[in-house]
Amino acid sequence: MPTRASRDSSIPAPSFSPTAQIQAISGKPVWAATRSEYWHGLSEAVIEHLADAWHASNRRYRKGRMQHYFSSEFLMGRALENNLVNLGLYESVQEQVRTHGRNLTDILESGPDANLGNGGLGRLAACFLDSCASLNLPVQGYGILYRYGLFKQIFRDGFQVEKPDPWMEEGYPFLIRREEETCVVRFHDMTVLAVPYDMPITGYGTRNVNTLRLWKAESPDPFNYDMFNAQQFSAAILEREKAADISRVLYPNDSTRAGKLLRLRQQYFFVSASLQGMVANHAAQHGPDFSTFAAYNCVQLNDTHPVLAVPELLRLLLDEHHLSWDDAWGAVTHCFAYTNHTTLAEALETWELDLFDELFPRILELVREIDRRLHLELQTRRMADRAGALALITKNRVHMARIACRAAYSINGVAAMHTEIIKRDTLSDWYALWPEKFNNKTNGVTPRRWLRLCNPRLSSLLSELSGDDRWVTDLSRLNELEAQGEDPAVLARLDAIKQANKADFADWLLRRDAIRVRPDAIFDVQIKRLHEYKRQLMNAFYILDLYFRVKAGEASADPARVFIFGAKAAPGYHLAKAVIKLVNEVARQVNNDPATQEHLQVVFIANYNASAAEKIIPAADISEQISLAGKEASGTGNMKFMMNGALTLGTYDGANVEIAEAVGMDHIYIFGAREEELPALRRQYNPWQQLEAVPGLKRVVSALTDGTLDDQGSGLFAALRSSLLEGEPGQRDPYYVLGDFAAYREARDRMIRATADRQDWHRSCWRNIVRSGRFSSDRSMLDYNRDIWHLEPKPLSTQDLEENPHDPV
Repeated sequence: MPTRASRDSSIPAPSFSPTAQIQAISGKPVWAATRSEYWHGLSEAVIEHLADAWHASNRRYRKGRMQHYFSSEFLMGRALENNLVNLGLYESVQEQVRTHGRNLTDILESGPDANLGNGGLGRLAACFLDSCASLNLPVQGYGILYRYGLFKQIFRDGFQVEKPDPWMEEGYPFLIRREEETCVVRFHDMTVLAVPYDMPITGYGTRNVNTLRLWKAESPDPFNYDMFNAQQFSAAILEREKAADISRVLYPNDSTRAGKLLRLRQQYFFVSASLQGMVANHAAQHGPDFSTFAAYNCVQLNDTHPVLAVPELLRLLLDEHHLSWDDAWGAVTHCFAYTNHTTLAEALETWELDLFDELFPRILELVREIDRRLHLELQTRRMADRAGALALITKNRVHMARIACRAAYSINGVAAMHTEIIKRDTLSDWYALWPEKFNNKTNGVTPRRWLRLCNPRLSSLLSELSGDDRWVTDLSRLNELEAQGEDPAVLARLDAIKQANKADFADWLLRRDAIRVRPDAIFDVQIKRLHEYKRQLMNAFYILDLYFRVKAGEASADPARVFIFGAKAAPGYHLAKAVIKLVNEVARQVNNDPATQEHLQVVFIANYNASAAEKIIPAADISEQISLAGKEASGTGNMKFMMNGALTLGTYDGANVEIAEAVGMDHIYIFGAREEELPALRRQYNPWQQLEAVPGLKRVVSALTDGTLDDQGSGLFAALRSSLLEGEPGQRDPYYVLGDFAAYREARDRMIRATADRQDWHRSCWRNIVRSGRFSSDRSMLDYNRDIWHLEPKPLSTQDLEENPHDPV
């Protein structure tokens, strides 16, 4: 790890020893503790080390204006290593662990991932919290403490199978139960307790420690003693289990009414508890006058999942604090900001009206009243013709994004192109009504986890060439190193770093999954949530086409390539699960054919998560960002790969557009139809004609159903083929997989040829690294704060740490 030259010099050098905690956890001498016991003891020691600063940060933040980040997902990953790096303890602990006869890497890998997210949305939220802490911004995150996270993915005969992910069953020291701040959440049919568990979010080179508050659902009556004595054992714990269901799993299958009710119950549960805590803190700090509530509190709604916060805050202010409608609505409309994460109108959440009525009729009553007043406003503004497009309730469905747009004082997209699309199409009626609300905030990723922590070799080189590591908190400083990309010695070191990272990945994969890969191969990677618009199917088709071309002598198998996938499909998303089965079947075909197995290999990494990404990304050569143009809001994986020196193969979509602007078109491989071209192309598009016109494509698509590939009688491959070729004109191949295939193949083949000139290739890699500064989440958070939140940074001083220790938060 590089030295911490950027550490605030006013912060005393840390003194730290985990020996006592390891002994207390294990009941053994340190040398005899198991890896798990060592990890738990070391984690407990970190909590003890930061406790005073954490308490002081909370105490200081709660007195002033705060930003509250509401998100259904927080994909935090492993906490211990990140905290050791941010606190400046890594090198000291590494040496102490060595004196105990242990390897710190082994200890760190024994800890679980906090898998409280499914992909970019949750990982973005985690990056934002990291940046806010590092920038000393008074920001707190709020979500749900899912007992089993999303799910643990395994492959059985190539099919995805979902299993529980018991990530905190053995205890998790980075979660502190705050029972004294328990809230009561009332549904029409049940009442539950919301118990907060707080996770510390350390900043890099700062005293400040921010908080992620996660709510666990518990029953106020967890055990019925009379029923148990009557031998009704299951009935005795029925209420406990009903409450626990709320915080059991992220995104339960909502293909049934029961599943929809549980999802909606989850959303209300966490926003109600979070708002109750905010309201209580305002009363404690500022008294019963809620006219200043929005002056001290702003809430960022991360997508539509937390939008029930709008009517819930209105309910709290009206019903429990007795404000007038105008005063309560005024507080609401100055409190909420909304981040949209999709260009797909069909992806904007809507819920059946009767679900609202069953769970929280008062909330439905308030939504109806907001809707009624909106209609009156539209009439006053002579915009009644837009009432249907703006109505919060239509055809017995409640539109969550419309509630957000009605109430929020800020509506932002997450990439320049995405923001223009939502203004023009997805949310165009709202933009016509309130254009001043709309703004762009391009996403970013934290360079602490996604460069310094996951790629220590590259980080050391950057710090050496920079003279210090100030780039870790100001990534734009890497621009100063651009000229180093003309130095053959630097490019040779960059090549050696990539090869060493590949060897590390190969070793990790062998130990984890017993899969052996060639470290000297080109690593071509697509790791992201499985969705049709992300077009993992097109990637699989390319590999199958290449396999056929190599077998027929139409293409060379050189250089050796490893095609790496990582993705989970939602349990009820059958076409996405079909793609997983297809990729695994292509892997079986390619990896076991003597004609190709030495040069081509397909690897699907089961149970892909943040920790797996930390191993994959530093080793990648090619970053696949191949969504249909106009469908990916931003993407953040593209930024992580860029920071680590992989080159992007992608469509002109999401943040790919801004990456292309940053590095220049000669240092990125863009292909395919542009978003503005697609409507005209669609009018004339016939996927059957593509099969005949594109050499080799018919051979690939036919392999789905001609016996070349085996879906074991599931019908999944036939369903994939049908989605591409069958149905009404205009509905076939909705994500233009066949339409973009020829351009994709040409760009990918051209890219692989470019790898032959190693120095020129690494020159492009270097340019991507040093121009990645605009994609730091620190920049994102500064933009949010400047334009939306208006917070004052609150760095802790020595005086803050020395204030009365008995002064309650």
